[in-house]
Amino acid sequence: MIRFSMLPTRGIAAALLIGSLLVLGGCHRGAAKNDTVTTTQSQSQFDLTIKAYKSGQFLIDGAVLSALDTGSHFAYLKDTGKLPKTVLLVPSDDSKIRKQHLQYMARLELDYGFVAYYDNGGTLARINPVETKARELEDYHAPAPVASDTDKDKSAAGGAGTDASGAPYSH
Repeated sequence: MIRFSMLPTRGIAAALLIGSLLVLGGCHRGAAKNDTVTTTQSQSQFDLTIKAYKSGQFLIDGAVLSALDTGSHFAYLKDTGKLPKTVLLVPSDDSKIRKQHLQYMARLELDYGFVAYYDNGGTLARINPVETKARELEDYHAPAPVASDTDKDKSAAGGAGTDASGAPYSH
């Protein structure tokens, strides 16, 4: 049996430990690991990219769709067997991604079983339907025009109130 003295054995073990730390430290180079991916780099990795539009609407392949119409689009994709597995929501030129967009996408994610991500300031974030509080899909309704004072005196036919002869009504 070979016996080594304790002092040189401990010295060799300490030297091996310091050497391995230097080798591992050299691999690191002081750079932090970046877990985020920019949206522009990864857009092609998604099955479908949707743009957020004004008032909770979405822009899909150049068409502006309400949340309800977007749900119908996904129902069609499901029926034809072309339902995407991953969807990316990005801001459009006209609107940024709002809470309403995230809530609608969370509802679509629950209903159709795909995984949705959104552009969160240049990085990707997954839409969690539970945390986002999925919202019931709604159709878009444009704001109703406000009636002016001149509209009060008009009849249902569009002109001022007149009788059969064309003379204005006298009340």
